[in-house]
Amino acid sequence: MHLENAGPAHLVEPTTAGGAPSATSPARSLTPVRPLPEIAPLSLAELLHRGAADHPATRLVFRGPADTFTTDLATLHERAARVAGGLAARGIGPADVVALQLTSRAESVVAHAAVLLCGAALLPIVPIYGIREVAFILRQSGASTIILPTRRAAEIAELRGTPDALPALRHVITVADSDSDSTPAGSVPWREVELAPPLAPRARPLDEVAVLVYTSGTTAAPKGVTHTHRSVAAEVASLRSLRAGQPDFGYLDLFPPGHIAGLSVLLRTLVDGLPTVFLERFDAAEAIGLVHAHGVTASAGVPFHLTALLDAAQRDVRGLGPLRDFLVGGASVSPTLVERAERAGVSAYRAYGSSEHPTISSGDATDPLDRRAATDGRVMPGSEVRILDPAGHDLGLGEEGEIVTRGPERFAGYRDPALDATAFTADGWLRTGDIGRVDADGYLTITDRIKDIIVRNGENVSSKEVEDLLMTHPAVAEAAAVAEPDDRTGERVCVFVLPRPGSVLGLDDVRAHFAAAGAAKQKTPERLVIVTDLPRTAAGKVRKHELRAGLHAGGAHHLTATGELTGIGEPAGG
Repeated sequence: MHLENAGPAHLVEPTTAGGAPSATSPARSLTPVRPLPEIAPLSLAELLHRGAADHPATRLVFRGPADTFTTDLATLHERAARVAGGLAARGIGPADVVALQLTSRAESVVAHAAVLLCGAALLPIVPIYGIREVAFILRQSGASTIILPTRRAAEIAELRGTPDALPALRHVITVADSDSDSTPAGSVPWREVELAPPLAPRARPLDEVAVLVYTSGTTAAPKGVTHTHRSVAAEVASLRSLRAGQPDFGYLDLFPPGHIAGLSVLLRTLVDGLPTVFLERFDAAEAIGLVHAHGVTASAGVPFHLTALLDAAQRDVRGLGPLRDFLVGGASVSPTLVERAERAGVSAYRAYGSSEHPTISSGDATDPLDRRAATDGRVMPGSEVRILDPAGHDLGLGEEGEIVTRGPERFAGYRDPALDATAFTADGWLRTGDIGRVDADGYLTITDRIKDIIVRNGENVSSKEVEDLLMTHPAVAEAAAVAEPDDRTGERVCVFVLPRPGSVLGLDDVRAHFAAAGAAKQKTPERLVIVTDLPRTAAGKVRKHELRAGLHAGGAHHLTATGELTGIGEPAGG
């Protein structure tokens, strides 16, 4: 399946030499467009080859369940070139989509690079997805190849033998967990693919699709997001503007493979020589050990990761050691979490983006605490942001409305082109579905999702504002607010709360807390559901549609007599 020029034509924008939209575009960003760091006009394969040549000694550490493996970028790139040769020998190249479903181990990084080196389109899949999600992604993407652990191969083989088969899938390559793993029938062992002679990097047109990423599916089936060589390279370049872009320290990668943030970290390692420690299965205590052992000064993850690290540090006499810089995003971030990190000696800052537009804004470790805690940072170099009212009219600085964006790292369109019709404004800006505002200093603040607004008696209530206020209660570890249908008010505020260990919380406590904070009456929760966990996507976002479903009989989950929601899935973190 050829992917060249797969992006919809109406998404192509006139650009300047630096990649930013041209001055001929009628609609303008609310903030001046900061220049994007220089991007070499090269495909990702060529950028990877250059990265290994420029940073051969960059150290990469892989911590697995049983041991720690250390290598350097030159050695890893050589392995990737051999795997690329093995893929090419099997007829895999620019006409193909190659899916990967691997944890953060060395073979995963090698496979990511190898797919790009052979000119195929890369499709990383989050490791925790089950066969139902994987089958959907393989069918819709038309993937010809999948690389996955040996233990998962039987599920793929079973699918291929059913009426609802995978007609495009030609190759299954299996990565063994141990030397005792036998290769399933119909698949090829990884070690055999890696025996091939190295393949020289295959240059590709910059506007050809290079990467497909499937969204986490917080409300519906995952959507296939297509990125070109040009857009992915622009994302790597934009991240160089962050202080953490300087490869003079150890970096701990906590985002899972298959998520756009995990791919961004991996490419910074491969292209810019970022010394990185990869943790295959997230464990906060083990992560702190790696921070101390490898001099890690910076990391990034979702709120779940940062909270777990702070909790573990309280139990470790060494604390967080050299860790000083933490980018937290991928899900709603409470100001109290950033403030807590500050007290622990970590300069945490928020960032905002999506699979479609990976990094729209980011704070910086050097920003003042109030900016890091209460805003999502400044708009990234090369990117533009507008704020629209419900009628599509532009709003000014400080005014709140829907965020629409564009920039050189924005995606080319969905794998299913039917989804493009509602994804963009008439003049080609991406509709994020998020509500926010931009202040006079260029800082963007996300205040809610359009679909998460609670409309009570005709008044809009921000679910994020409710959540942030709840998080200031000492008994609350995590909270999610959703709209519950109500015959009298239309909707009312329902909150799901994960209490801190040993804490007891009732609805009267919550109401008293909101009253003491001076919150408007319509923002005060009218229903409290105590939970033992919250359903999450692989990126750590709470699946609010599952919480809403659990409020109704016959939903995905059910409420016990005590008001506790049961049937919640496992947390993110691996």
